[in-house]
Amino acid sequence: MSRDEIVNKIATLTGGRAAEQVAFNSITTGASNDIEQATKLARAMITRYGMNDDFGMVAMETVTSQYLGGDTSLSCSPETQARIDAEVVKLIKEQYEKAVKILTDNRRKLDELAQYLYEKETITGDEFMEILERKELPEAEPQA
Repeated sequence: MSRDEIVNKIATLTGGRAAEQVAFNSITTGASNDIEQATKLARAMITRYGMNDDFGMVAMETVTSQYLGGDTSLSCSPETQARIDAEVVKLIKEQYEKAVKILTDNRRKLDELAQYLYEKETITGDEFMEILERKELPEAEPQA
């Protein structure tokens, strides 16, 4: 995966929590698995894939027993570990804010998709795209 693909994947993984925030101004435990996956991806970008400007192409994390669960271990100083943690938090926050903006800017589509899911319980990729691509009707002007 390219850096842009991974960053976009992180934004996507934050989308569930962002939707809760935008729609309900509240958050739940429902996004816990997505948060875990986003964190793992962000950390791997920095520690294994060399996709961070500050650290460059330095592997600071190794994977042992890759086929038996893939335990990882950092091989850097505590100070560097703290910098890595800060970079992970920064990256995830930026992508969360991106997801919130996309959902806020497209709130009508978010509500339309939520209504569809409420009625049908599932949605196919084609149905999802049909809703997204559907032209929106202009809002009615308030009567004076």
